[in-house]
Amino acid sequence: MSEQTTNSEYENYYVPEKSKLPFVGSIGLFITAMGAGRMMNDEAFGGWMLLIGIAILVGMLSTWWSYTIKESMSGLYSSQMSRSFRQGMMWFITSEVMFFFAFFGALFYIRAFVLPLLGGDFNGASTHDQLFPEYTPAWPMTEMPGDFIPSEGFSDNKLQQGVAADSWRAMGAWGLPAINTAILLTSSWTLTIAHHALLEKNRPTLVLFTSITAMLGIIFLGLQAYEYYEAYAHYGLTLQSGVYGSTFFLLTGFHGMHVLIGTIFLIVLSLRTAKGHFTAKEHFAFEAGAWYWHFVDVVWVFLFIFVYMM
Repeated sequence: MSEQTTNSEYENYYVPEKSKLPFVGSIGLFITAMGAGRMMNDEAFGGWMLLIGIAILVGMLSTWWSYTIKESMSGLYSSQMSRSFRQGMMWFITSEVMFFFAFFGALFYIRAFVLPLLGGDFNGASTHDQLFPEYTPAWPMTEMPGDFIPSEGFSDNKLQQGVAADSWRAMGAWGLPAINTAILLTSSWTLTIAHHALLEKNRPTLVLFTSITAMLGIIFLGLQAYEYYEAYAHYGLTLQSGVYGSTFFLLTGFHGMHVLIGTIFLIVLSLRTAKGHFTAKEHFAFEAGAWYWHFVDVVWVFLFIFVYMM
C-alpha cells in the first residue's frame, strides 16, 4: 500500500466562517451572572441585568442554531461532523448528570449527616446541647429549631433572647407531583413513538407525537408553577424555609429550568418536522432532543422519590 494518500480518501470537514457570536455569548453570560448575584443580594438593577443577560443569550443561541440548521439543510456536514455532534451531546448530558449528582449528594449529606449531628449523633452532643437542646432531627424538616440556648461567644440578640420556631408544611407526593410524574413518563412514551415514526418515514405520526410531547412539557411547567404558588401561598414554604425549603426549590427549580429548555427544544423540533426536515438517516438534532428529554424524565423520577416520597 502506498504511504501517500490522496485527498479524496478523506471526508470533507466543514469549518464555518469567523463569527462574533461566541463573544456576544460571553457578554451575555457575564451580565447574567452579575445580574443574578445582584438580585440575590437585593442590589439595584439586579433583576434588570439578569433579564438583559438572558435576552442576549437567547438571541445569540437562536442565531447560532439557525445558522447550524441552514448549514445542515445545505448538505455541508459530513458523517464525521455528525459523529462530533453526537459526542458533544453525550458529553453535555454527562456534565448535566454530574450537575444533578452534586445536588442529590448535598441532599443526602444533609439528611444522613447534618441533621443527626444537630440532634446529638456523631459526637455532636455539644452542638446539640448548646444550640438546639429541644431539637429532634426529622425529615422533612418543617420548622426551624427555636428557643436557642447560646454558648459563650454568641452575641446575637435573637440568640440571647430565644426565638420562636418558624414552621411550614412539606409538599406531599401524591398530588401535583404524582400527576407531573405521570405526564413526564407519558411524554417519554410519545417521544419514542415519534422517533420510531421518523425511522419508519411516517411523517404525520412524527409531527403529531412530537407536538404532543411538547404540549406535555408545557402542561408540566404550568402545573409546577401552580405548585410553587401553593407552596408560597398556602404551605408557607419558601427559599427561606430552612434547609428543606432551599433544597426543595433548588432541585425542583433547576429541573424545571431543564424542562423549559427541553420543551423549547421540542417545539422547535415540531416546527422542523412539519417543514419536512430530518430523514431516516440524517436526524441528529431530533436524536439530541430525544436524549435530552429522556434525561430530564429520568432525573424527575429520582426527584420524585428522594424529594417528595422519602
